[in-house]
Amino acid sequence: MAFTSTFRVYYEDTDMGGVVYYANYLKFLERGRSDAVRAAGISQSDMKERDGIVFVVRRVEADYLRPARFDDVLTIETGLSDMKGASFVMPQRVLRGDTVLLSARIGVACMTLAGRPVRIPADIRHNFIALLGDETAS
Repeated sequence: MAFTSTFRVYYEDTDMGGVVYYANYLKFLERGRSDAVRAAGISQSDMKERDGIVFVVRRVEADYLRPARFDDVLTIETGLSDMKGASFVMPQRVLRGDTVLLSARIGVACMTLAGRPVRIPADIRHNFIALLGDETAS
């Protein structure tokens, strides 16, 4: 995993027992991916306005290993693998210190605003690989 972002768990993220509600991990992963895309110099707003393309999540695989709790400081690790013409996978982990709380693989597709798959532009592909590498590249 090549990119990390950190944030704190707020009360609103938890259930009545102070444990992070399972669906909120998807929000945490989204924040990590958004931060990674931004750090790669990619403006999703510009992609949409200039090129008429967007990234959409098409698959989520998540293994919930340990609970996060109110006031924990979490680190989201985000990587890149399986980059193809119009899609890629972003492996992610949620950690509290050195403890892995969740491990996920997020399948992302590049789509037109009309909902058709489109090849990832070369500059965006380059920026992703420059920041995140490609864990499946030989």
